[in-house]
Amino acid sequence: MEDNNREYTNGEITVFWRPKECIHATTCFRELRSVFDPAKRPWVNMKGASTAEIIRIVDLCPTNALTYKWNKDIETAKNLRQENGLGEKPAVPVENQTSSHTPTPTVEIRVLPDGPLVVKGDFITIGSDGKELRKMKISTFCRCGRSLNMPYCDGTHRKVGFSSK
Repeated sequence: MEDNNREYTNGEITVFWRPKECIHATTCFRELRSVFDPAKRPWVNMKGASTAEIIRIVDLCPTNALTYKWNKDIETAKNLRQENGLGEKPAVPVENQTSSHTPTPTVEIRVLPDGPLVVKGDFITIGSDGKELRKMKISTFCRCGRSLNMPYCDGTHRKVGFSSK
């Protein structure tokens, strides 16, 4: 795992948290405090709810900072790598694989209350000069105007008390 990435399991699924992707939208702990509680260490308690409820909340994460994988799929992938002599490490780390189990619309845009715009789908961001910035599958765009990584959200809206009301 890279940097401070974390894994949490309940035996059925493993939840992966990538702090660098997290914009602290608070969806996880507002929706399921019994599992996601930033005041506790570790902050993820996989025994706090059913697997189905944890999956429902992880799928709401606007940036994919939280993803999950079924443990049986992780084990199957590991066994296939070993059988094919590919070693322990997959070409694409398991925690970077998409966890969504339902098709995503072409492009979906959501406005997070007092937070960024979340765009999911296959799209290309275009700069103010009309040039392509990057191809993306998910991104959060700043609405507070204070991000140090414009046009992308860096979580500054929480520090400055941005309100969309």
